[in-house]
Amino acid sequence: MNEQNQSTVKEFLLLGFGDLQNLKILVFILFLIIYITALTTNVLVIVLVGVSRSLHSPMYFFLSQLSLCEMLFTSNIVPTMLWLILVGGGMVSVARCIFQFYLLSVPTVSQCFLLAAMSFDRHVAICRPLHYSNIMTFTHQLQMVASCWMLGFSLAFFVYISVSKLYFCGPNIINHFYCDVAPLLRLSCSSTSIAELVTAVVGCPVILSPFMFIVGTYISIIRTILKIPSSTGRHKAFSTCSSHLIIVCMYYGTLSSIYIFPPRDNSVDLNKGLSVLYTLVTPLFNPLIYSLRNQDIIGAILKYIQYFKLWKLM
Repeated sequence: MNEQNQSTVKEFLLLGFGDLQNLKILVFILFLIIYITALTTNVLVIVLVGVSRSLHSPMYFFLSQLSLCEMLFTSNIVPTMLWLILVGGGMVSVARCIFQFYLLSVPTVSQCFLLAAMSFDRHVAICRPLHYSNIMTFTHQLQMVASCWMLGFSLAFFVYISVSKLYFCGPNIINHFYCDVAPLLRLSCSSTSIAELVTAVVGCPVILSPFMFIVGTYISIIRTILKIPSSTGRHKAFSTCSSHLIIVCMYYGTLSSIYIFPPRDNSVDLNKGLSVLYTLVTPLFNPLIYSLRNQDIIGAILKYIQYFKLWKLM
């Protein structure tokens, strides 16, 4: 059938979590609390890195950019998710749906490269400590961060353009709480070969290349740590990169479970559960892991709490 003889779909129905009945308010409040906490902790990390001289180092600069990624990602998805919980599903225009996919792709791509940049920073700090200040200059940090964001916006834009050219005329139901590329490709009435090719060409290197780079740097880091004669020195060296390693495992674990090894089509609830973990829990845990395991950040927080108490007494 020709596209001209088919009715054009202008809106998609996002089912969200369906009818939660008596649990609707409870789930809404729980997710809202997690979202506000995640947003607050990530803002706190960005502010502390900006105002605290003790945190003016490459590792914390990259961490602040990671928190910015998390804020953009969750703020793009969670408000819509909360709205869908309250109304039990809702309509969204095709253009807005595709643009939401673009906005979630940008921080996802950028975060992959930022994690690789952070692993490079740890590699230089541990494997080449005498050259660290010469290699990780502020100019070099800005160049690395700018490259991560440019790659995020540009690579995601290629996929966005290919998906925006798709034609929709049939079913318009997306059994999820946000717009992703897989359901959009399934609902398209036009050929999806170009969009699938662009998604594969862009997506696979974006996920795998930074991950392989991170694995390579940590192999080198572990080898260097094992050569340190004292156990105290080995523990101190490993503690400087343990938080980053935990975040990498969490991020790539959830990312691969959704995009590389997704559940089968009949495991919709499992896919939604993994997506909640990816969009809510991980952005909450990332700053907490760094904060709770890092004395510099804890010290900066306590310092400003003390300033606040003194200011109130004046």
